[in-house]
Amino acid sequence: MNAHVPAHAAVWFEIPVTDMDAARAFYGAVLQNELEMEIGGPNPMAMFAGRGDDSVRGHIYPGKPAPAGTGPTIHLSVPALEAAIERVSANGGRVVSPIIAIPAGRFAYCLDPDGNSFGLFGA
Repeated sequence: MNAHVPAHAAVWFEIPVTDMDAARAFYGAVLQNELEMEIGGPNPMAMFAGRGDDSVRGHIYPGKPAPAGTGPTIHLSVPALEAAIERVSANGGRVVSPIIAIPAGRFAYCLDPDGNSFGLFGA
């Protein structure tokens, strides 16, 4: 058995987008959190909200998304799943699955306006 077991299996995620302003508005509207701009790195990026410095977080950045629905899928936390699903369609994304119940909670698969796959996970 590996002696190093991390606190979180995932430590960071990045989502490539073709239009930073539009993607920032989309994710901000769906998650009801403003994505904070960071300019200090090699690329501009907009950070997803997290509760503290030890939160697993990520960002969007100017890049080339994989063909629609073919890249990795990150699941994003929302407090009210049905309401968040409605905001996906209302803001130019697409819901591509029904709500799926698993022992840990409920989620639905979606695509952002660039075709990036993501899940909404919540109550």
